[in-house]
Amino acid sequence: MTQDVEMKEQAPPPSNSLSSTTPSVLHHLKEIASLIETGAYAREVRRISRAFRLTMVLRKKLKASSLSAFLNYVLVAGSEVHSRLSSFLPKEDEHDMEVDTATSGTQVPVKHPLPEIEIYCYLLVLIFLIDQKKYSEAKACSSASIARLKTVNRRTVDVLASRLYYYYSLCYELTGDLSEIRGNLLALHRIATLRHDELGQETLLNLLLRNYLHYNLYDQAEKLRSKAPRFEAHSNQQFCRYLFYLGKIRTIQLEYTDAKESLLQAARKAPQAALGFRVQCNKWAIIVRLLLGEIPERTVFMQKGMEKALRPYFELTNAVRIGDLELFKNVAEKFSSTFSSDRTNNLIVRLRHNVIRTGLRNISISYSRISLVDVAKKLRLDSPNPVADAESIVSKAIRDGAIDATLDHANGWMVSKETGDIYSTNEPQIAFNSRIAFCLNMHNEAVRALRFPPNSDKEKESAEKRRERQQQEQELAKHIAEEDDDDF
Repeated sequence: MTQDVEMKEQAPPPSNSLSSTTPSVLHHLKEIASLIETGAYAREVRRISRAFRLTMVLRKKLKASSLSAFLNYVLVAGSEVHSRLSSFLPKEDEHDMEVDTATSGTQVPVKHPLPEIEIYCYLLVLIFLIDQKKYSEAKACSSASIARLKTVNRRTVDVLASRLYYYYSLCYELTGDLSEIRGNLLALHRIATLRHDELGQETLLNLLLRNYLHYNLYDQAEKLRSKAPRFEAHSNQQFCRYLFYLGKIRTIQLEYTDAKESLLQAARKAPQAALGFRVQCNKWAIIVRLLLGEIPERTVFMQKGMEKALRPYFELTNAVRIGDLELFKNVAEKFSSTFSSDRTNNLIVRLRHNVIRTGLRNISISYSRISLVDVAKKLRLDSPNPVADAESIVSKAIRDGAIDATLDHANGWMVSKETGDIYSTNEPQIAFNSRIAFCLNMHNEAVRALRFPPNSDKEKESAEKRRERQQQEQELAKHIAEEDDDDF
């Protein structure tokens, strides 16, 4: 009986903890606002970045009640910004309003006229609307935030502005109206360039490239990319996106070597949490490697969380590796919907020639002499005149150096030459050179990516301390010189 009484007394606390979830979110938002305020006054961009990261942690817990209470806390009631943002939020019921007013009444609200706080409120409401799938309200909110951003020129706003640019483009992409904002994005990129907002330039350049590639405007994307100002990357995420878009452009332009390097670098630099982005990078990298005549390792397809997504490309790679043209056609038809959604159909059409060349290479290794009729049968050519096609394919492969053989037109034979020792050629040297260059580039990029805290102590060095330090250095130099003279 005593145990039953204890169980009844312990039952109420969970309900109390549930009712206090909203105030805890509001409390965290107030702490983030104070962090942004401190960063704005101290002109420390890293504090603003930290505030945004903390916001992403609270993203799934955001509710309309906590957001409205936060807006009442940081913005002046009845102001234009307050009324505009409040109109985007759904109306709460009376119970939620009572909880919010009770929690917000414990603290004296301090109004923040800082533009950083105002931009943060726009960003917070926009993220909430996107998560609630209210895209029409999100478009209106994002347009209002962009109009406000054009009037603000502060380096502490750049981090929040870059995120607003991203969600601004995302709203229009989700509603299928991405082409409507292309001119506005170009104007924003011009403004960011004039203001020396390098983070904004990175973000807007990637958004413009995504905009062009969404409508298959690869030539315009390349013209913009080649003429855009270049500088050291500030955001690893934006740099990864830029490498991915660059790899796609290079692939369409038949520059497969550069495309492979960009795509593999993007997949390697991407965060582990960005699984979808890494899957897309690997899909394009696999096709590019196949177009280069390489066969990706099995471990590429067995990466954690990617097995199902890369399954169609694994079967495609298997067909290319075997050189079976009929199997290649079956795989392309079987996963045509997947390839269409990935926008890789045109690249897979290009792979047909590689499949034929791989099958021809296997035939030349297996047979010292074989008739063109048998070559056409083994390649499963379904053309009206397969023998003539086989003859042209073999002659082109011999000319390109894909196979080491000769063609006997009189007898209709392909005569393969004996396979020599590969270590007597320059191929091992070329392979080692490419691997060493890859490792050196990775090392140089890692060194360039090192980040250090700001040199605030040295900047605060007074003139008197500087004089003392220079005097000590001069005395030390004289002492070393005297010792050298004595030794001489």
